[in-house]
Amino acid sequence: MKRLFLAFVMLLASSFALAAVNLNTATKEELDALPGIGPVKAQAIIDYRNANGPFKSPQDVMKVRGIKEGEYGKIRDQISVSGATTLPPQAAKPETAHAATPSRAATTHAATTAPASSSAAAAPAATSSAAGPSTSKEAGTTKMTRAEERAAKAKAREEKAAKAKEEKAAKAAKAKEDKAAKAEKAKEDKMAKADARKSKAKSTSASSSNTKQEEKAKQ
Repeated sequence: MKRLFLAFVMLLASSFALAAVNLNTATKEELDALPGIGPVKAQAIIDYRNANGPFKSPQDVMKVRGIKEGEYGKIRDQISVSGATTLPPQAAKPETAHAATPSRAATTHAATTAPASSSAAAAPAATSSAAGPSTSKEAGTTKMTRAEERAAKAKAREEKAAKAKEEKAAKAAKAKEDKAAKAEKAKEDKMAKADARKSKAKSTSASSSNTKQEEKAKQ
């Protein structure tokens, strides 16, 4: 019976020796596999050894923030500061399953998201493709309308300028005609006055001659 007990103790000790996690070389996943140590405390252990150097003894793990005597009591037989890190099969399997599950979830998420992303990408592309010709046509129509407006305005300005020029020329011609007519009338009036003076002078001369003849005849 005593030998059986000693064999059990040695087997237990050997299992702990085989399942030792080296605090100075263990990865985050290996530290996370320890009882009571989650991913946050595992990262804290790595940050501590990166900042302060390797652990000198297993008890130094209590210097890490968040790890007290209670947590140390659960893992003190499973940690070391030297040697290779080895995990017992029962500890490694859950970690493997834990690592595999996100992978499957990520694969499923990627497979589900890919068609949706493709559809979402195709929808804007189709919308852009459908809206392209219409937008281009509207832009061309707007451009033609503006060009036509500018041409119409330019033509209206030209017609207005031509009309103003014609009106000015007509006024100048009329003024010239009025001036010529006025000059002609003034000339005629002058000639008429001159003729009237001549006629009057002739009449006066004839009357004077008759008077002299009458006076001479009386003598």
